[in-house]
Amino acid sequence: MTLGEIKAAIDAGQTVHWANTGYRVHKDSLGQYLITFEPNGSTIGLTDRSGQRLNGEEAEFFIAGSEEGDENTQDSHPRPDGQGRGVVPGGKVAQSFRRQR
Repeated sequence: MTLGEIKAAIDAGQTVHWANTGYRVHKDSLGQYLITFEPNGSTIGLTDRSGQRLNGEEAEFFIAGSEEGDENTQDSHPRPDGQGRGVVPGGKVAQSFRRQR
């Protein structure tokens, strides 16, 4: 999803995730678009400080329940290289959250 598609989906009330369903993209009360790792509340901006570059790859963002992702799985939207972000061996969700560069 592009930055514009992500923002439009959020504004339309759709649930957007990044990398897996543990990461939810949302808009806060100040109008900022954020990515939050729900198990521990770690949050980062959807974009870098310029507001133009996503903190993640376009292919890693998906709408919950879309054909590409299943909201009931931890790693429902695999990366193009087949590796899931935020998932450690055994299928447990990683507890750390680092900024994408």
